[in-house]
Amino acid sequence: MRCLCVGNKTLQNTAKMLVYHFVSSEHGIENLQKRRLKIAELHSLNDPFELFGIEMSNANVRRAFEQMKNELAKEYGLLCFSKIWTNPVMWGHYADRHKGLCLGFEIPEMTTESENLIEKVSYTRKRLVANLEKLNTPDSLTIDDAKKFLYTKYSHWRYEKEIRAFAPLANKDPLTGFHFANFSDHLKLRSVIVGAESNLSRSKINIALGELAPDVETFKARLAFRTFKVVRQRNQKLWA
Repeated sequence: MRCLCVGNKTLQNTAKMLVYHFVSSEHGIENLQKRRLKIAELHSLNDPFELFGIEMSNANVRRAFEQMKNELAKEYGLLCFSKIWTNPVMWGHYADRHKGLCLGFEIPEMTTESENLIEKVSYTRKRLVANLEKLNTPDSLTIDDAKKFLYTKYSHWRYEKEIRAFAPLANKDPLTGFHFANFSDHLKLRSVIVGAESNLSRSKINIALGELAPDVETFKARLAFRTFKVVRQRNQKLWA
C-alpha cells in the first residue's frame, strides 16, 4: 500500500483544511521554536485498540493484524489532529488541563485519491468483521479495506473528531530518540491558541514564533459563559 503523508511534496491535491493539535505548554513552545510536531509511534498510543478495531475471535485474524501493526510501526507513526478546538475535554486531556496550547495547522484536504492517507476517523460501537480470504491474500486488500482498519475507533472517542495522517519515521532526533514532522507547506502553522488556565505571555509566544509571527494568529482562550465550550477571549487586556 503506497502512503503519501503530510510533508510529502508530491501530493497532488491543492485544497486545504484547518485542523488542531493540542499540546502542553512546554512541548508546545518547543514545537514552535523548532518548527516541528512529534510523530506518535503506533505502539505508544493511548488507545490499546488502535488499529485493532476488527473482531479478533479468530486466531488467524489476530496474528495477521498483529503482524500488520508491527510492520506498519517500523516505518510510520501518526500525526493526530482534531477538526475543532472548542471542546473542553480535548483541552483537559491533551493540553495539560487547559494550561497548554492548541496549534492550528493548514494541511491538504481529504480527497478520494487512494494515495492520500490524511483521513477523518470513523467511530463505531461494534468491531469490524474481517474478510478472511482477503487477509490470507494481503495483495487483494483494497485501499478502502485498509482505510477501514486504519481509521476506525471505538465510538466513545467520538468527541475527539480526529483527523489523522500517517507520517514516515524519518526525522529522528538524536537527543530524544523521537521522530518529528517539520512544519512545511503541507503542515503550515496558522494559529496558536493559549489555554484558558495558561500563564504563557503574548511575548513568549511571539519570541517562540520568531519570523513566523506575522503570518500566525495568536489569541487566548476562555471558558464560555453560556455553553460548555472553550471560546476566544476578546478582551485583549486579559492576556498580557
